[in-house]
Amino acid sequence: MPIPDFIVDLRRRIGHDPLWLAAVTAVVLRGNEVLLVRRSDNGAWSPVTGIIDPGEHPATTAVREVAEETGVRCTVDQLVWVSVGDPVVHANGDHAQYLDLVFRCHFVDGEARVADDESSDVGWFAVDDLPPLKPDLQERIEVALEHAGPARLH
Repeated sequence: MPIPDFIVDLRRRIGHDPLWLAAVTAVVLRGNEVLLVRRSDNGAWSPVTGIIDPGEHPATTAVREVAEETGVRCTVDQLVWVSVGDPVVHANGDHAQYLDLVFRCHFVDGEARVADDESSDVGWFAVDDLPPLKPDLQERIEVALEHAGPARLH
């Protein structure tokens, strides 16, 4: 996965030390379908995810990442979940931990396609017939589908 320039700059200063990063998950819905990407780094299916650029509104990040990765235009419906992931060590040795903001989004237009090198496949899947997903990604989709009221805090 491409590393944003601001993180490359930070890593020059801090090396592989732990870095706290804000990220989004965009659960894009079209009727009874959800948009998923197959990540090129590990082959796993996932909703669209991405790191928030400095000064960028998280909802803007969600819309931008969906367009960049899939060619689909969407709108943000609602922030549904704020969570903190477990610390991770990336393949290059970088340590990170993510504050993830999950947004329920709705399809506007565009043909779903692989639009950058972050994914090897893109597709719409019926919400009751999803490919195998990591449990935390499955939960993000479920929360987006079932959500009512204020954002879930976890």
